[in-house]
Amino acid sequence: MLPPAPGGARVRAAWLGERRGAAGAGGATYVPRRPRASYGARVPAAPLIVNLAPTGMVPTKDDTPHVPVSEAEIRADVAACHELGTSIVHLHARDADGRPSHRAEHVAPLIAAVRDVDPQLIVCVSCSGRDVSSIDARAEVLELAPDMASLTLGSNNFITQPSVNAPGVIRGLAKRMRERGILPELEVFEPGMVAFGRRLVHEGLLAEPCYVNVLLGNLGTSPLSASALAAFHAEIPPTWTWALGGIGRHQLAASALAIALGGHVRVGLEDNIWFDGARRVRATNRDLVRRVAELARLLDRPLATPAQAREQLGLRI
Repeated sequence: MLPPAPGGARVRAAWLGERRGAAGAGGATYVPRRPRASYGARVPAAPLIVNLAPTGMVPTKDDTPHVPVSEAEIRADVAACHELGTSIVHLHARDADGRPSHRAEHVAPLIAAVRDVDPQLIVCVSCSGRDVSSIDARAEVLELAPDMASLTLGSNNFITQPSVNAPGVIRGLAKRMRERGILPELEVFEPGMVAFGRRLVHEGLLAEPCYVNVLLGNLGTSPLSASALAAFHAEIPPTWTWALGGIGRHQLAASALAIALGGHVRVGLEDNIWFDGARRVRATNRDLVRRVAELARLLDRPLATPAQAREQLGLRI
């Protein structure tokens, strides 16, 4: 039998509601606790979790001088964005030539740099399938004991290349994450990927409640629109924590939509290197997080501290 979810379900219950039923292979069922309110009263959303994706696999220094690649650059950006309200850092590593790397030797210094900024910051490593396909290669970073690791729940096309995620590889990565007590950062580009995630819960490979990033606006997958987001929400169980990320020029609108609807936000140069829709001003990670913080202030959403984000996600504090 696989071990329980990271941090234990008891921690998550504080945010998500009451436990109903015995724990099974997929974990206990949690029913959201909806606070009673008088007619017209607003029920406050949970503090906003800001997930920073500072580097990614695609942006280069030729594309923008602001993308952090070295350990020192990533540390500096993480420190600045932490002060602005970031609570999760989604890491991609590069080798000495600036090319994307899945090797633990390149990722380990970045994890150490993030934890040096604040040990409570949630470290999420990438297990991307763009450049490597085998389970062993993609799972190498799991031996570094991150808090979270990305798990894309299907294959999809980006504008210049595919991201291939075979069902067997997805199951293998999910199993290794659960065995090591690592919370998957589920990434979904189509509603059917959420349905596959629910299937993995049924198989005992994922423990509920889950954290899922909905990524919209990529050419070739779901667009950023109210109807597209509604299709995802029809599949996402009410106990799951969801975040929204917009690709390219859609990042600002995605952030505003997520904040207003009670979701959480993924932001950073991995998904968008421009600050404006006209593509005249190159963004920095600081600019993008500062703008999310301002949107949250205008929409009356407090920013989650790393400790609050850990509590919401059931991670060890």
